[in-house]
Amino acid sequence: VLCLGLFAPFAPRLAQRYGAERTLLGALALLVLGTGLRWFGTVPLLFVATFLAGGAIAIGNVLLPGLVKRDFADRAAVMTGLYTMALCAGSAAAAGFTLPMEHFVTGSWSGALAAWAVPTLIVLLIWIPQALGSRRQVSHQGFRVVGLWRDRLAWQVTLFMGLQSALAYCIFGWLAPILRERGFDAATAGAMVSVSVMAQVITCLAVPSFAMRLKDQRGINVALVATAVVALLGILFAPTSTMLFWAVLQGIGQGGLIAAAMSLIVLRSPDSHIAAHLSGMAQGVGYVLAAFGPLLVGLIRDWTGSFSGTAFLFVALGLGVAIMGLGAGRALHVGARTVREGEQ
Repeated sequence: VLCLGLFAPFAPRLAQRYGAERTLLGALALLVLGTGLRWFGTVPLLFVATFLAGGAIAIGNVLLPGLVKRDFADRAAVMTGLYTMALCAGSAAAAGFTLPMEHFVTGSWSGALAAWAVPTLIVLLIWIPQALGSRRQVSHQGFRVVGLWRDRLAWQVTLFMGLQSALAYCIFGWLAPILRERGFDAATAGAMVSVSVMAQVITCLAVPSFAMRLKDQRGINVALVATAVVALLGILFAPTSTMLFWAVLQGIGQGGLIAAAMSLIVLRSPDSHIAAHLSGMAQGVGYVLAAFGPLLVGLIRDWTGSFSGTAFLFVALGLGVAIMGLGAGRALHVGARTVREGEQ
């Protein structure tokens, strides 16, 4: 998660120099390498592989909103929904299939992790004609964006992205251990995490289309974070017989927040150049902030001896997301502007 933040600011510059399509091609190649290196299973190499894969994912995350703004301006809602749905579906597949893959296919945890290089390689091969055949490789050259980092609305979008991401990565990293502490076995906990993430697919697809039809997005931002946090409290304290309901509800709320954050980058940007830079800012700062979420959950668990104390963290994060969502949801554009190189 830290790599997602550290590498995000480089993505717009790389796209400016090499074009978004070829930059994404390079990111995919890096992702294949980083994922495949997990096969060897040594701890130092796992860190190197994670570093490579995290950097590649960061670049892809940043460039996609700009591509949507540039190439699908009249269908931004549908395309934002489709790619955020793909993000959630990929997470659900990894959560649900990695353990069975270890048991029935590879015979080792390192092989099961490295196997995810195969679908990445397939996507890389699909993307090659798009990357090498595009005539729009230098569409960002000769331009720069000014005033973004001083803009209040841009910071509200950034903090909305960061705080909801912190909440999301707390779930991705700790939902299974929380369920284990509630009494579920490893396979059941993993399956429930997968179901929760699959529930995100519903709102990932639906929220962008719905949000972009609204006058502003303040109401939906607050409703989604309330849903996600209430469901988290249910997972922590409700009877275990209701756990599947709370897991699905949490997925619906969290998936909607992810889609809303991506949608706000597109909606608050007046053009594709600013969208790419706002995406870099929101994800660069946001994911560095988000990296502390899972760490705090672990520290609270160690200090208190259970996950119950994390409720205070989840509520605090939820309040922060709601406050930033009220600001970022206003029907305005950020005050940045795109200028040609040499202009003031």
